[in-house]
Amino acid sequence: MRTPLQKFGTLAATLSAGVFLFAAQTFAQSASPPSTTATRPAKVLPDQSSVPSNGPPATTGQATGEASRDPIIKKMNEDEKQKVDTKGK
Repeated sequence: MRTPLQKFGTLAATLSAGVFLFAAQTFAQSASPPSTTATRPAKVLPDQSSVPSNGPPATTGQATGEASRDPIIKKMNEDEKQKVDTKGK
């Protein structure tokens, strides 16, 4: 059985939620619409203003994140690829 204090707490929570929703709806309706004088993108883009990096130039040797593989591992991978190609998964 609920005590009068629990009933009052439930009533207070319900009323405060209703007031909050009413206030949010009122605010949403009274907010002014956005201005119609919004800026538009430029017809001609400005020249590039970034500065070149001081890092080393890109190399064509090794792909990013690729580590040199042990010949045994390379052979195992090739064998597995062959199995998948011939037998399927």
